[in-house]
Amino acid sequence: MRAKENEVLEKAVLVGIIESSHDQESMEELKDLAETAGAQVVGVITQKRKGTDSAYYIGKGKLEELKSFIQGNEVDVVIVNDELSGSQIKNIEDFLGIKIVDRTCLILDIFASRARTKESKLQVELAQLKYRLPRLTGMGGQLSRLGGGIGTRGPGETKLETDRRHIQNRIKSIEKKLAKFERHRNLYRQRRAKNRIPVVSIVGYTNAGKSTLFNALAKAQSYVEDKLFATLDTSARKLILPSGMQVVLVDTVGFIRDLPHDLVEGFKSTLEEVRYSDLLLHVIDITSSDVDEKIQVVERILSDLNAIDIPRLDVFNKIDLIDTQPVANNKRTIFVSAKKGIGLDALKEAIENELAVKR
Repeated sequence: MRAKENEVLEKAVLVGIIESSHDQESMEELKDLAETAGAQVVGVITQKRKGTDSAYYIGKGKLEELKSFIQGNEVDVVIVNDELSGSQIKNIEDFLGIKIVDRTCLILDIFASRARTKESKLQVELAQLKYRLPRLTGMGGQLSRLGGGIGTRGPGETKLETDRRHIQNRIKSIEKKLAKFERHRNLYRQRRAKNRIPVVSIVGYTNAGKSTLFNALAKAQSYVEDKLFATLDTSARKLILPSGMQVVLVDTVGFIRDLPHDLVEGFKSTLEEVRYSDLLLHVIDITSSDVDEKIQVVERILSDLNAIDIPRLDVFNKIDLIDTQPVANNKRTIFVSAKKGIGLDALKEAIENELAVKR
């Protein structure tokens, strides 16, 4: 999926079920995800219906429409806005004769391209393997048809079982390696607790400006790009507040609606930094058209991480891009432009006040 330099982008058509305005916004996000992964979106096909078709995701009539579009536009890949089962992928591929990628696979692909450290690469691989494992069965019939007759049937089910064992063994190996990283992180955590150094973690929806804020506050050089999931690797820097108080500022991976469960599980050891924080800075893109829903997504994931009760400041970012400057109605709401450095002094003061209350 990822395009290299001078490589021709894969032409993609997006497919989704529309039941509510949430689904329409999700399709817009799917387009951003596809482009981030290196695809050229040449069409969008949606169907209004309740629930998905168990065999083909969309109805047969819409599937015929999709096939005609593919044939007329030289499409390379179909990207579906839901997680598909192995049998659904097989059925749709057989019908259309083209590669099918679901939303989960697409997000995993982006994470794989963004991973920089050994730990994050292992975390992404773990999530990819756990995604692939239950889908091997859906490919069983397809594999068994590759040969015919005794001695020429392979790879068939034998190959399938070999693949399954290989994946299961690799999963165990990765989990052991990640456990070592987790033990090291626990040691660092214990050391910080012993020295009574507060931890402030930056969280938020992907592309809200978390890394830009992290750089602006800590004068760090964390990777910044105007794309989804520009940062995967957790970074930590020392931050000195106006009073001289020292804190550890942590930048974290961005959240997104329908974040794959296996990805959350794979990154859980990294995301646990959030759970052990003294204060969270929830960075919110004030220019987003569905800001309230994105706030709810972040809060759901924080709840899943058992971090919803940690004191939190809502940091509305990108105020340089709006005409009317908002006014905070409480002490835990701050308006900033991380890119322009607007409101950072007020944010530091708010951080200090929250940590002083906790102490």
